[in-house]
Amino acid sequence: MNERFRAVVHGTVFAVLVGWVLYVARDILVPVAFGVMALYVVLGSARLLAKVPLLGPAAPEWLRLTLATLVIAGALVLLVGVATDSVDRLLQRVPQYQAQLVALVQQGAAVLDIESEPSWDSIRQAVMAQVNLQRLAGSTLGWAASLVGTLVVVALYVAFLLVERRHFDAKIERLAPGPERAARIRRVVGDINRRIGTYLALKTLLGVLLGLASWIILAAMGVELAPFWALLVGLLNYVPYVGSILGVALPALFALLQFGDLKTALALTGLLSLVQFLNGHLLDPYLMGSSLNLSPFVILVSLTVWTALWGLPGAFLAVPLTASIVMVLAQFAGSRPIAVLLSKKGEV
Repeated sequence: MNERFRAVVHGTVFAVLVGWVLYVARDILVPVAFGVMALYVVLGSARLLAKVPLLGPAAPEWLRLTLATLVIAGALVLLVGVATDSVDRLLQRVPQYQAQLVALVQQGAAVLDIESEPSWDSIRQAVMAQVNLQRLAGSTLGWAASLVGTLVVVALYVAFLLVERRHFDAKIERLAPGPERAARIRRVVGDINRRIGTYLALKTLLGVLLGLASWIILAAMGVELAPFWALLVGLLNYVPYVGSILGVALPALFALLQFGDLKTALALTGLLSLVQFLNGHLLDPYLMGSSLNLSPFVILVSLTVWTALWGLPGAFLAVPLTASIVMVLAQFAGSRPIAVLLSKKGEV
């Protein structure tokens, strides 16, 4: 009993230290984690291309990797272009949105039968001093510039990881104490690579489909910055549970600000909710299944923990990071019970 208690104490202290290091070094570790995640998307996409009838099995690995890399690089360039163009258009329309916001507040005051409808000055004194759209647009521009720099760093990480990938097996052979241990490490790493890579590749495909469907709805209803909102909806697909809610709420609130019409915003909310429902209850279960074998409760807790450690990037990385940890824990007798508890059905 004393040995078990000592092991629990040591494990708890180790987990706290690891969490502290992750929090302190987040500015360094987050781009690295995104680089690894992007690498998994490339490898997973290349693996899925091999399953395409006729052309897939005949294509050599280097061709599939090159094709997957070019497609993802093109998607990143498109992402940066859409984000930059959307920020420019947002800055040009800030006065219009401010005037529309005042009109919405005045309409709300009339509905609530407030004796004197608030003017712009009273709104600014009471609320808008804390919510300045011009300042928000400026911070968005800074965020877009930071995003471009981060993407460049991530692209460099992916390039070097792809180059060094072929030497990984040789490093394992030299690090492992024997052939059996080396084979076990390769098996564990291969399982992680296969499951995480497939998950991220399919999640990316679902995000593209979800973003395309959302763009069609937004463009048909005349919502401004439709490509930006569609891109945001696709990216939020990586965030479990919360991403679906934000993918509906944010475009709907913007539509309310643009049109000043509650009925239009509610109609958009209904259509986007339908798309999210079809994705979450039909496409996602059909394509993903239980590929990562994580309990829904564990996914929610991991989302909270990783967001607390790394902020918004942690929300995007929560599921693949937690799944990797569970797969590693399942390989050791001492930590296997933890992996069983974290799994969806107790099978690891």
